[in-house]
Amino acid sequence: MSTINTFDAIVIGSGISGGWAAKEFCEKGLKTLVLERGRNVEHKKDYPTMTSAPWEMPHRNQIPLADKLENPVVNKCYAYKEDTAHFFVKDTEHPYIQEKPFDWVRGYQVGGKSLIWARQTQRWSKYDFEGPGRDGFAVDWPIRYDDIDPWYSYVERFVGISGNKDGVETLPDGEFLPPWEMNCVEKEIRDRIVAEFKDRHVMIGRCAHLTQPQEHHLEQGRGQCMARNQCYRGCPFGAYFSSNSATLPAAAATGNLTLRPDSVVHSIIYDDQKGKVTGVRIVDRHTKEVSEYFAKVIFLNAAALNSNLILLNSKSARFPNGLGNDNGLLGKYVAFHNYRGNISASYEGHEDSFYFGRRPTAVMMPNFRNVKSQEMDFLRGYMTFYTAGRGGWGGAGDAPFGEEFKEKNSVPGPWGVFMMMQGETIPKETNFVSLSDTEKDEWGIPLLKIKVDYDENDEKILRDFFEQGTAMLEKAGCKNIRTSDSMQAPGLDIHEMGGVRMGKDPETSLLNGWNQMHLCKNVFVTDGACMTSTGTQNPSITYMALTARAVDYAVKSLKDGLL
Repeated sequence: MSTINTFDAIVIGSGISGGWAAKEFCEKGLKTLVLERGRNVEHKKDYPTMTSAPWEMPHRNQIPLADKLENPVVNKCYAYKEDTAHFFVKDTEHPYIQEKPFDWVRGYQVGGKSLIWARQTQRWSKYDFEGPGRDGFAVDWPIRYDDIDPWYSYVERFVGISGNKDGVETLPDGEFLPPWEMNCVEKEIRDRIVAEFKDRHVMIGRCAHLTQPQEHHLEQGRGQCMARNQCYRGCPFGAYFSSNSATLPAAAATGNLTLRPDSVVHSIIYDDQKGKVTGVRIVDRHTKEVSEYFAKVIFLNAAALNSNLILLNSKSARFPNGLGNDNGLLGKYVAFHNYRGNISASYEGHEDSFYFGRRPTAVMMPNFRNVKSQEMDFLRGYMTFYTAGRGGWGGAGDAPFGEEFKEKNSVPGPWGVFMMMQGETIPKETNFVSLSDTEKDEWGIPLLKIKVDYDENDEKILRDFFEQGTAMLEKAGCKNIRTSDSMQAPGLDIHEMGGVRMGKDPETSLLNGWNQMHLCKNVFVTDGACMTSTGTQNPSITYMALTARAVDYAVKSLKDGLL
């Protein structure tokens, strides 16, 4: 075992959860290696379009037809445009096998998808952790809200979360910076909804944007959000949270971080003679040279499906079906969020009112279905989001050139309302990922096969959202209400979870309540793969909290000689 390639801890992946693992290990004094399969990206230096105007781009920020035809999956992503394309994986470069239609959106670079995430951050409530055990739709979570509550607070203070303390039990308050404001129409809709529907709570969204940077944010070199809505380019202000602007620099500042980009992880090494995991095997992205790195503890944070892939490919005499996979459940019970439902409407009045900037969050409504008990003919429920805004800028194409053109294109149009759902899907054994027996990528790693689909429960949730959303907008005074099913495949939500789920029983789960593999005590999984169920909230803040909590436990276990 080479001492040059030996560290205290290895973190696989540099995205939202991997960055947090790196920061926590390094700040606790451990020499830490972070392995990232993609290229290096440095904050600000490698954001080539961060201040570009549309006319400064060759295609005016549009994707050329040839790219759309070559990369049909990534082109469906709302954030994929000419100014952001360099942060997304192209279909042609990293193929996978769709046994059922699945749009796998990925970002292979230092920082991963933390550079292009939507930045919405809602805590889970106690009802989300209790739900599976109560309703029996998945295995019981091995933790409860009180276990993660202090870790939510810990990461929120560092990240910087804007939000309002609303005192709503189904969406707990956190450590917040000043909230963004609803505009006049959104407030009017809110007031009418809560007056008519006593089980509904409407509040401004919570997001990882610095509305009022604190001293520790300024020390990080981060500044205030300017409401530009150009976040997916990489933020030159560091105003939204990313690994590149926050956690990785914090890790590097300790002197304990070694970052190795261009390192495609092949597998985690299990030493049959020692009876434990000893390290990680990688393939250099450019040279294809195979190397091995060793550590006392391994954190797997490659993003949900890639973490499943790595574990499935980590085979040994002891674990012929994948690392820790004695129960045969590795890769199974994958779930996601159902984003198919959209509702649009018009709103009359307030023609003399407008709003400031491009706010980076929407108005949100926590789930109100099956919260405390099973009430509906479907399991679980959905969060609801809505926005109101004025379109029409620059829409008067028939105006003549000159002053009249400028005048007509400087007038905002009528108010429109957009509402969407974020539905919880139920983990099922029939929704799973596996490895191809015949096809490999250019690094000699089997391609991932994905077999994930909707079911009747998802259709019922969609119908309920259409009914309730329409009813709420009608009561709010909206007109011309139209529902729309996007029919998008699973995966485009970019919230895939599960496959390496947490649980109390090694017979029905892969990880314990500390995100530690039941059968490999020095391996932890804290990205989306670990999730037992999906909840209805955006998941990233939960990954961060679970990661910080798990590192704390791992370091204490190392000191106690338990790993």
